[in-house]
Amino acid sequence: MALDHAILVSLLERPGSGYELARRFERSIGYFWTATHQQIYRVLKRMEADGLLDLREVPQQGRPDKKEYSVAEAGRAALSRWLHEPIEPESLRHDLAVKIRGAAFDDPATLIGEVERHHHVHSDRLAHYLAGEQRDFTGPDAPAPDPGRELQHVVLRGGIAYERMTIAWLDDVLATLHRLGAAADPPA
Repeated sequence: MALDHAILVSLLERPGSGYELARRFERSIGYFWTATHQQIYRVLKRMEADGLLDLREVPQQGRPDKKEYSVAEAGRAALSRWLHEPIEPESLRHDLAVKIRGAAFDDPATLIGEVERHHHVHSDRLAHYLAGEQRDFTGPDAPAPDPGRELQHVVLRGGIAYERMTIAWLDDVLATLHRLGAAADPPA
């Protein structure tokens, strides 16, 4: 997926400035597609020059005018073409998995701290996803569902399922590393 497509989707959900778009990447879409602020601003300028985005100046009191981007018809058409194209299934390229296999040739217990760090990161991300789901989709103050929100929610549910699966796998890895470490320790 190109960054262009992630930007088109985000701006179709809600037009905004480059800063607002970068914040969205940090908070939500960024868990599935990451980009730096510089990348986002560079791509926004190119997409505007290519006619995929419209730009309007929004006057502000006491501050410079805000540049708000929205998707032009050409941008909608580009996204539609991309939506109809097949994409290759993602391959699982996982550095940690390679390290775990490689631990067979060293002391497996040396990976415990690294695996615990990954476990912490994924646990935090799961908590963030669950809080967002409660706030935005399932809680008493959540807005009424519409097709766009339902599709956002199904992507979030995929993220929740992925984090739960990853945490379960990391629990298994940790148990295995501890068991192998204990088996390697000579009896006292």
